[in-house]
Amino acid sequence: MNRFRPALRLPRSPRLPRSRRRVAGLLLAGTLAGALAPAPAAQAGDTGPRPAGCPAGLPAGVACYTGTDANGAHYAIAIPERWNGGLVVHAHGGPDLGDASDPARSVEDLGRWRVMVDQGYAWAGSSYRRGGYGTRMAAADTENVRRVFVGEFGEPRRTYVHGQSWGGDVAAKVVETYAGKGGPYDGALLTNGVLGGGSRGYDYRVDLRVVYQYYCANLPRPEEPQYPLWQGLRRGSTLTSAGLRARLQECTGYASPPGERTALQQRNLDDILNVTGIPERTLESHLRFSVFTFRDIVHERLGGRNPFSNRGVRYSGSHDDKALNAGVERFAADPAAVRDLSYDSDLTGRVAIPVLTLHATDDPTAFVEHEAAYHDTLRGAGRDRWLVQTFTGEHEHSALSDAEYATSLAALDRWVRTGQRPTPRSVAASCPAFDEVYATGCFYDPGFRPAPYASRVRPRPGGTSWPAMSAAQEQAWSRVPGVGIAP
Repeated sequence: MNRFRPALRLPRSPRLPRSRRRVAGLLLAGTLAGALAPAPAAQAGDTGPRPAGCPAGLPAGVACYTGTDANGAHYAIAIPERWNGGLVVHAHGGPDLGDASDPARSVEDLGRWRVMVDQGYAWAGSSYRRGGYGTRMAAADTENVRRVFVGEFGEPRRTYVHGQSWGGDVAAKVVETYAGKGGPYDGALLTNGVLGGGSRGYDYRVDLRVVYQYYCANLPRPEEPQYPLWQGLRRGSTLTSAGLRARLQECTGYASPPGERTALQQRNLDDILNVTGIPERTLESHLRFSVFTFRDIVHERLGGRNPFSNRGVRYSGSHDDKALNAGVERFAADPAAVRDLSYDSDLTGRVAIPVLTLHATDDPTAFVEHEAAYHDTLRGAGRDRWLVQTFTGEHEHSALSDAEYATSLAALDRWVRTGQRPTPRSVAASCPAFDEVYATGCFYDPGFRPAPYASRVRPRPGGTSWPAMSAAQEQAWSRVPGVGIAP
């Protein structure tokens, strides 16, 4: 039974898959069984939802399904016993790295976002057809799982797309690609989203990659095969995440208490953090992205071409800025590679449905200034009337308060149903009622406004106007054979 669902219409029972109504008696037992294994690996020709055990923590009576779509992407679906008729289609973050779709990912996400099922919504999420970068691919797989749901269970009353982290970029791409006037989506909720797009959204990690190497000189070491740092890592390298952490520790002592670091380690750490603006607590994860995910983008998705640049960037904040700027590696991007990454992941601001965002002001991974980039993108496209941004004083990236997620979803639903655009204050004011149930806290800061993106991330020449890709550019590039990143 759902614990708190204000202002919802009378619920209706979910319709079982057309080909699976005979298994209804097995479903309830499966949902009470706790966190069972997800569906087995995709079988040839089997792309339909199959009854599965629900992850632990979902309300009793939820019917869960797993399956694979026609492209081999694993997915999970859940429908509560008292379904309010709405559907949340989830786009997960990452990107995860790997050759194939991960059957566990969508099931884990269902458990993580169970608050939405608890609020009476059906939920559907794709694991994407493969790991690695590909925003348009992930957006297509997100739309595909919506179509699977509709084909098996019928058209929902309202459909919302939700994206978290990189999934925020994916969900925003869903909005621009599939949610035009009269489209299947009614609204979007983007939480702690990476909304600066690919061509600019990773510039601070480009800076980290070169600044780290200037001070540490161990990635690669002088005796190892050399490669340009924009590659992240050379093709064929056997470096692991554990090996990366060992080199980071060797140079900075980041995992040791300050009193156990050498003077050189502490200075290296201070210089890297001061110059890049990256929080110490997420230094390792940002460096890992600038190594392994950059390798994926460059070698696996762009054919070895360079989409990154640090020409014209002046670094500051170190103990010797002159020496740093003289010695740091410099490179210019391949325009065709920039075009392909931009086409894949940049946003045009072409939005025609309500979009509500929720972002922690101290998000150490997707800096809150991404929200400024997104606002400027929609404003540049003349579509900012469709956007309401809310902020909380939290310090996390991967999870915010359940009461806030429930509040955000209710505010978005009310906006869609009534046409009355909420304000940050009205959203914040509605949170305490949800927190009476979830007791996870309400940390909204209605008066907060993020600083411009360029105040946090050093802009490249010409990189301060938004959108980074206009709708006209997107249309023109779409005619280029092979443009973007292949699925």
